[in-house]
Amino acid sequence: MVCFILPAHLLIELVEAGNIELRDAVPTLLASAALRARRTTLTEAIQFLGLDAGQLPTPAAEFKAVYDVQGGDERNLPGVMRRKEGDGVFSDPAVNDAFDNADRTYDFYRDVLGRHSVDGNGLKLISSVHFGRGFDNAFWDGTQMVYGDGSGKIFQPGALAHDTSVVGHEITHGVVQYTAGLRYHKQSGALNESIADVFGSLVKQHTLGQSADQADWLIGAGILGTQLQGVALRSMKDPGTAHQLDRQPAHMRAYADLPDDGNPRNDNGGVHINSGIPNKAFYLTATRLGGNAWERAGRIWYDALATKLRVNSDFAEAAAATAASAQSLFGAEAAGVVRASWNDVGVS
Repeated sequence: MVCFILPAHLLIELVEAGNIELRDAVPTLLASAALRARRTTLTEAIQFLGLDAGQLPTPAAEFKAVYDVQGGDERNLPGVMRRKEGDGVFSDPAVNDAFDNADRTYDFYRDVLGRHSVDGNGLKLISSVHFGRGFDNAFWDGTQMVYGDGSGKIFQPGALAHDTSVVGHEITHGVVQYTAGLRYHKQSGALNESIADVFGSLVKQHTLGQSADQADWLIGAGILGTQLQGVALRSMKDPGTAHQLDRQPAHMRAYADLPDDGNPRNDNGGVHINSGIPNKAFYLTATRLGGNAWERAGRIWYDALATKLRVNSDFAEAAAATAASAQSLFGAEAAGVVRASWNDVGVS
């Protein structure tokens, strides 16, 4: 499943509210349909092989590259190479933004979590910019990151590759693909989206040197265009408050029990909508543990993702897995904080 930073259901709601024209939404909806099968197949193949780090060769040298799609679509990926590892700054700001934020994300996973790239073995990080014409989205397609320029209506021009939390989010979908492989369906899919938000936020906090109390806990802060009014795409601190169409719940009593029936209105069973619940659980854990969120809360969530979660894990399994990781890494007090945080969002 291709994971878009802007969900299809929100595009449809913007059309129905009269904020954007249907023709503005069609390119993203078509791209999602064209790429969906590719990522699902790749993720399932990786899980079927079941390789762990001990079975892989020595990690490859760090390598990142950014390509220019020049307004093309998925048939033109990755495009023309503009900047690769070791090159200096390029003349195109979008290229530099995508490269620098991929670099920050790579450094975060390596230095904080000991993981070399998305596969843990130094997989090349490939990014493509200038996808489509005024394309209002960014996504991980199973092999690389892809960024549209934004039309100004949903996203500000150039904002997607420029925002560290968006880039960290997209690259983390690759990490999930190579670890638990959480299926993009109902609660396992909501966990997939939440984990991408968690580490997108942590990459941003790490880059800025912010403690849990100092962080804004927003994904895509300040990047919205004229027709999506609000402060960000999502708020981990206060799910449901990021913009005028935000309907993320912060508690299981407001859980959106949607079918995974292929209708984009239903968001694969609410994967972007219900991710507000585990997002809030992580925010509570991080702020209650205090200090830098990546030092304890982030390590707990990563350990659970890499060693305990399974393809079909639900919220209850995630709560148990993160509590167990907290116990093994930091002891009983940290485990109690994790359990209390999940209880406070209605998961036990």
